[in-house]
Amino acid sequence: MIFGTIGSLFGYVLWFFYTIFKNYGVAIILFTIVVKLLLFPLSIRQQKSMAKNARMSKKQQEIRQKYAGDTKKANEEIQKLYEKEGGMQSMGCMSMFVPLLLLMGVYYAIASPLTNTLHMNSTTVTNALNNLTVLPGIGNQFTSIYGQLEIVNISKQAAGSAFLSGFFNGEEIRAISDYADSFNFLGMDLLGKPSDGFSILLLIPALCLITSLVSQFITMKIQGNLQQQKGCMWGMLLFAPLFSAYIAYSVPAAVGFYWIMSTLTSFVQTLILQNFYSVDHMTAMQEAQRVELLRLEEKNVVYAYNPRKRVSENNNNNNKPNNNNQNMKKKKKK
Repeated sequence: MIFGTIGSLFGYVLWFFYTIFKNYGVAIILFTIVVKLLLFPLSIRQQKSMAKNARMSKKQQEIRQKYAGDTKKANEEIQKLYEKEGGMQSMGCMSMFVPLLLLMGVYYAIASPLTNTLHMNSTTVTNALNNLTVLPGIGNQFTSIYGQLEIVNISKQAAGSAFLSGFFNGEEIRAISDYADSFNFLGMDLLGKPSDGFSILLLIPALCLITSLVSQFITMKIQGNLQQQKGCMWGMLLFAPLFSAYIAYSVPAAVGFYWIMSTLTSFVQTLILQNFYSVDHMTAMQEAQRVELLRLEEKNVVYAYNPRKRVSENNNNNNKPNNNNQNMKKKKKK
């Protein structure tokens, strides 16, 4: 699976920070920042693509108005416009798809720590999950998505080693146990679930909701899209933060904590892009570059000297009657 492969690669980055700080919360924070920095060039490219599309959208409207009665001709002229501007209509989609693909890999690095971070044998982990799910008393703790996090959580229990000894060797169990100890962050056990009862872990889904709503509201306000939202659009915008908060409430807190950090770093990235690479700013820069390029092309045009043309012009001038001489001759006759 491609997401699992990418998650395994990102898992090495997460493991690197874990080995240095021995704290999973700190590792997630630094890990999220590094991933955002890696994706930042793609975000800039996406922003530039949005600026180019915004600039070309006006030109497309002019073409469609000019050829309102000829759709085929309008499409041909729009295609020529894209070729002239050096852009492709699919570039914006590609620049959005790649970050999404990588971010899904990041999610798998967080949700599957045994195979993607500790890099244990996938067959061993799968065998353990298949058997632990049918054990009385603990089988109901496992899900197909977050089962590996539950194995890490079991290693903290008094009988955890006994449960795991049938599937992992002693060295693997110690590695899982040490890894489990690193999930305590700011008084929170990131292996626990907020849904297990009233505890400090309820901050995780609450912060998921707040950070998502605030960042979304401020981003839309900065980009000037806030006034355009009406009626059901607000309901759709509220659905995603509420849904993420619900998921964060029912899954291990480590996943919700990653979502919070991802939302915060994405918000900071949006502020930076809006400050230095806003659509208006990029549109103005691209238009200035286009004008400058045209000026340079015109300046570099070579004007050939044609002596025959010059001689021909001189002969024509000589053959023309000289009005001054004719006037002088008329005066002498008088």
